[in-house]
Amino acid sequence: QVQLAESGGGLVQAGDSLRLSCTVLGRGPTGRPLDISSMAWFRQAPGKERELVAAALWGAHHTHYADSVKGRFTISKDINKKSVHLQMSSLKPEDTAIYYCAARRLGVQEYQYWGQGTQVTVSS
Repeated sequence: QVQLAESGGGLVQAGDSLRLSCTVLGRGPTGRPLDISSMAWFRQAPGKERELVAAALWGAHHTHYADSVKGRFTISKDINKKSVHLQMSSLKPEDTAIYYCAARRLGVQEYQYWGQGTQVTVSS
């Protein structure tokens, strides 16, 4: 069974930095380690829909960012550890949300595996 373990949320002030981490644990449906296609960070603020913040392909040097975080957030991966990190800088109050890590298997379109979410609160 696959689990995504997240860490790193917290309460910070505007302008501060924060680093989120996520590690894939367990085995995929075939009983082997999960064949990851990509991993991503999503967030959901109160009263708003969940949005994609950043994503990274597993087998290539390709990343994607939401316009609202470009230049401030950086997603990185450690393939050997099946981990992904989100370095967040110059945080703004509008970045306040629950941040979710997600993983997608090879050959599957949607993100099937999700972390439990970690709260990020940015005070002004």
